[in-house]
Amino acid sequence: MINVDVFVDAKGLSCPMPIVKAKKAMDAMESGQVMQVESTDKGSVNDFQGWARSNSHEVLKTEEEGGVYRIFVRKG
Repeated sequence: MINVDVFVDAKGLSCPMPIVKAKKAMDAMESGQVMQVESTDKGSVNDFQGWARSNSHEVLKTEEEGGVYRIFVRKG
């Protein structure tokens, strides 16, 4: 189980809004904290992996259940 510090609900939002919403939350986080994002956008997993890489964050885990994608990202 991953300990989550910040939860972002991006369900129903289309690209690029899940990333925009997550970035805003990430800006207020401390290095090492973990964010959980839930999105219904099919491209979210790939979008978050690219965004995390380019911003020195780490995608810890991704899950999909019933059309909802959960992405866990540790702030770099």
